[in-house]
Amino acid sequence: MKTDFKVLDEILERNGCDPAKAIAIMQDIQEEYSFLPEEALKYVADKIGVSYAKLYGIATFYENFSMEEKGKYVIKCCNGTACHVRKSDTIQKALYEATGMKPGQHTSEDGIFTIERVSCVGACGLAPVCTVNDVVHPQMTPEKMKALIAELREEAGVQ
Repeated sequence: MKTDFKVLDEILERNGCDPAKAIAIMQDIQEEYSFLPEEALKYVADKIGVSYAKLYGIATFYENFSMEEKGKYVIKCCNGTACHVRKSDTIQKALYEATGMKPGQHTSEDGIFTIERVSCVGACGLAPVCTVNDVVHPQMTPEKMKALIAELREEAGVQ
């Protein structure tokens, strides 16, 4: 993915090139790219007068930041207590099978899916839950998960 420096300049301008707004700047970058490209962080560090190491430290400290490029569909599988007792493990197994990915693999080779196992999505009453690009899919079953992946593949134009 190519970094668009005009976009970065707009983000910096909105935030006044203020080093105190480093987190807000990084949030805006991640909103634009769905992750924090190394090239973008180095550019921003230079422009706001902080070290790349400082921005990298922020990016790796906060769980919501990602240094890895994500797929078109970011699927978060809840592994919280409510989901776990309602057999979220079977749903996650179905997710890996349906995407052709292996547990621990972050993004599919075709760049369509990114799987993230999260502690809680805050929808315990709807357990077990997963989200796709922050859209909640409640009361999941292995069958529903396989159907959802098939639907997403069709939407993406891949089989």
